Amino acid sequence: MVRERQLQNFDELVLAARASRTRAYAPYSNYAVGAAVLGSDGEIYKGCNVENASFGLTICAERNAIAAMVAAGCTSARAVVVVTSDAGTPCGACRQVLAEFSGPNAPVVCIGEGSEQHFTVGELLPSSFKFQ
Repeated sequence: MVRERQLQNFDELVLAARASRTRAYAPYSNYAVGAAVLGSDGEIYKGCNVENASFGLTICAERNAIAAMVAAGCTSARAVVVVTSDAGTPCGACRQVLAEFSGPNAPVVCIGEGSEQHFTVGELLPSSFKFQ
């Protein structure tokens, strides 16, 4: 039963990330990204990249989804799906944010057009910064 629910969550995460990608605002890079995070509360939180002419103000899809999760009152992610054109992986800043809000074994699936990559947060960022 748990495994069946996990598969259902994964399918829902993929659909949510794909839908979010269609809302990306990427006029500078033309690299649309959608992300979906499964919170520890069982809810799915979505985000897309939002670029800005001042490039440093651009917000990545993964951080947008995590921010939506936190804004809703959940502070722990169980899984992440990122959808791009080429199954690109999260940037370094997003990897650190994912490490902050999930365990090292949380799965991160990066899906592109015809390909996908599977990681854990710990594989993407093996030496994450931790506040002592």
